[in-house]
Amino acid sequence: QVQLVESGGGLVQAGGSLRLSCAASGSTFSIRAVGWYRQAPGKQRELVAVIGNGGSTNYADSVKGRFTISRDNAKNTVYLQMNSLKPEDTAVYYCNAKPWSGYESDYWGQGTQVTVSS
Repeated sequence: QVQLVESGGGLVQAGGSLRLSCAASGSTFSIRAVGWYRQAPGKQRELVAVIGNGGSTNYADSVKGRFTISRDNAKNTVYLQMNSLKPEDTAVYYCNAKPWSGYESDYWGQGTQVTVSS
């Protein structure tokens, strides 16, 4: 089992920055990748960014050049640095961990609200 706890959300003006943190505990050795998803009201949850165990990263087109995902293995924590925020970035952001095993379901955090005012 893996537990994920997000922090760092809040209210920010357009053009501002926030950094989200996702702290993992439990059987973290079973995880091959950690990502951030977001869900805005009335919309489907979408992938924002993901980082693999080897450090490879992937971003949604809408956040490329503005968001950066990184990890601190010593702290079992993944970060999402969000710069140049736009009102359309407003959503609940969820941390996701993908296990190596295909028999195991993804793990999710409880979510953290990010609100960007215009």
